[in-house]
Amino acid sequence: MPVFTYKALNDKGAAETGVIDADTPRDARARLKERRLHVTGLESIVAAEKARRIRVPWAGRASRAELPMITRQIGTLLGSGIPLMGTLNAVIEQAEERRLKAVLMDIRERVAQGVAFSDALGAHPRLFNDLYVNMVRAGEASGALDKILFRLADYLHAARRLKSKIVAALTYPIIMLVVGTTVVVALMAYVVPKITDVLLKQKAALPLPTVILMTVSTILRQYWWVGVLAIIAAWIIFVRLRKTHGGRLWLDTNLLRMPVVGPLLRKSAVSRFSLTFATLLESGLPVIESVAVVKRVVNNQLLADVLDDVQRKIAEGADIATPLKQSKVFPPVVGYMIAVGEESGRLEELLKRISQSYDEEVEIAAQRLTSLLEPLMIVGMALVVGFIVLSILLPILQLGSVV
Repeated sequence: MPVFTYKALNDKGAAETGVIDADTPRDARARLKERRLHVTGLESIVAAEKARRIRVPWAGRASRAELPMITRQIGTLLGSGIPLMGTLNAVIEQAEERRLKAVLMDIRERVAQGVAFSDALGAHPRLFNDLYVNMVRAGEASGALDKILFRLADYLHAARRLKSKIVAALTYPIIMLVVGTTVVVALMAYVVPKITDVLLKQKAALPLPTVILMTVSTILRQYWWVGVLAIIAAWIIFVRLRKTHGGRLWLDTNLLRMPVVGPLLRKSAVSRFSLTFATLLESGLPVIESVAVVKRVVNNQLLADVLDDVQRKIAEGADIATPLKQSKVFPPVVGYMIAVGEESGRLEELLKRISQSYDEEVEIAAQRLTSLLEPLMIVGMALVVGFIVLSILLPILQLGSVV
């Protein structure tokens, strides 16, 4: 049954939006009319005759934020003996985010048509990535889908928590940088010219700091468009680089080499790799297939290339640890612990320990980053503002001494 999004007015004249499934647009309008809604807009999201693999462009952050909870709910309902269709119906009824509900309705429709649950999820790759789909497929094959979903929900929570630490560490410095830059630009573009105009009318010799300040202010006011064009050009170059393999490799390699930020991102990537790899292996996926999935979700081209080489060497009969050690991208301790895990048959357990260890290091590194950048940015802003104030006060003090 196709799914539609609608915009309507209720009997009080208030606007309402939502999703509804119906055989035809006419049936959808009739059902909405029964709810005493006057339809002002109706749009089909997915028709049954369309290709099975589609992209829903608006499956955004709100939908992804609810994904761990939805995953756990599906696992709980399936573990209670409720059939998949009944489980999907229950989850759809209590889903709060409209876009997520529309996606779940489409998945239910595909499952009702005989499509495997994993394939129905794979039709929405922006919400359900390769890792999610492959773990569900492994759960279907093993008959332990509910347990796999619980494990997947735990993984999503852990990955989200790790990402939150990185975002929290970088948010404050970025806000300070934006606010500080805005204040300085406002001073140079509006305040400084008015004061320097008064000083120029005195026709007195100006000190060097004041001359420098006036020059910078003039350049900023007259050639601001050059800076805007430079920012736009840099963004276009960045976007185009990200679309090529060589460009992504260059950007990600240099990102990991950045002082202060680079080690934090590297530790985060190692933690994500270890947790993802362990989760896939615990779900029953073969090693080669697990490495292939991790390679697609690691979100760093340098690490992806290393894992591509690891996958190729495993297919040739090598172990996992040796190519990781030879890459010199992963820390040596990771290679040694994986080697011990392979020899002892406890690879999943040691991968989880690696993830926990680096998760703690990410938290420590994030705290260090914040504690380091905060005073540096404060001192930097103080020097800039102090130079501006000094450049303005010096000629005023000179004029006062002459009088």
